[in-house]
Amino acid sequence: MAYAIGHISGCHLNPAVSVGLWAAKRFPGSELFVYIGSQVFGAILAAGILYLIASGKPGFDVIGSGLAANGYGEHSPGNFSLVACFLAELVLTFMFLVIILGATDRRAPQGFAPIAIGLALTLIHLISIPVTNTSVNPARSLGPAVFVGGWALQQLWLFWVAPLLGGLLAGFFYSQVLEVPTPERQFSEVS
Repeated sequence: MAYAIGHISGCHLNPAVSVGLWAAKRFPGSELFVYIGSQVFGAILAAGILYLIASGKPGFDVIGSGLAANGYGEHSPGNFSLVACFLAELVLTFMFLVIILGATDRRAPQGFAPIAIGLALTLIHLISIPVTNTSVNPARSLGPAVFVGGWALQQLWLFWVAPLLGGLLAGFFYSQVLEVPTPERQFSEVS
């Protein structure tokens, strides 16, 4: 998707990415709520399509299947605790945003960002599917939770708070520690 729509919208399909880019001063705050609203709408629509497909199988149970909703404790695929799941989502989202910010930095080789970002997201999924079913994207978490309801909605707060916090921290970290200020940026920060 980054190659398909990155040149149009920046391919923000994730509120944590949009917030992280805003924190790094790479995305205008005036567009943040429109992007997040679109991401949430798209995630609910996608989960609805998944629900329609899955419910075409006789005996399908949305509650029993969970539609890969994110969870902790007894709803974690590996029964990981709330604290473990929170840390996993926070750290993995932080790392994801650092990779995105680094791959899209003006000093990075051009044209390769989607490869680095896609491989990073693949690794994140390999690590965290057994822990939380992988969120690192609050909108992705909301979509299935809307259809599963109950426990998925009750535990949803973690999958908004941890990724958004990880994105914010990464944006501030990258812009303050890893990004080399240009003379124009130094001037705008002083003004």
